[in-house]
Amino acid sequence: MDKLAAANKINEFLQAVVTHGGLHLKYRIVVDPPALNDFETPEIFVDFSGPDSALLLDRGGELLRALELLAFEILRLASGEHEKISFDCKNQRSLRVQELRMAASVAAAKVRQTGTPFHFAPMSSRERRMVHLALRDEADLRTESDGEGRDRCVVLYPADYKAAEKPARRTLP
Repeated sequence: MDKLAAANKINEFLQAVVTHGGLHLKYRIVVDPPALNDFETPEIFVDFSGPDSALLLDRGGELLRALELLAFEILRLASGEHEKISFDCKNQRSLRVQELRMAASVAAAKVRQTGTPFHFAPMSSRERRMVHLALRDEADLRTESDGEGRDRCVVLYPADYKAAEKPARRTLP
């Protein structure tokens, strides 16, 4: 991927969205930024600010993620390359990483205490990866992704939990 050409394509796309969408947003595109956290080292980072930031962060950052996904499509990035680009607004991404780390820690304590698996809420592939990485050094535990599509989640098991014991996934009526 030619990073400079990709950053220019992202800029053209965002200019059109901001201008034609009537959004009061500013954004900064950084090529080869410093690592965002232990889990993310994107090649292109886009940081939004401005009066309409709340729109990007509403509903759990749905619009911010949608813009990021459109950028992946415009650049024709394979899913394995999605970590090369990262969009953020008002430091929401690092706050989410802290939240996922805390949830992983609480889940680990619960699994150790009860000996039963813990199902995290469904989350994006990037967030699932962060949970897997947050728990990778826990020798007495193991993680797996389970489910399909939007319902895909991380399940945390005691390391010696037998696959035959794997409970059926509970679904709400």
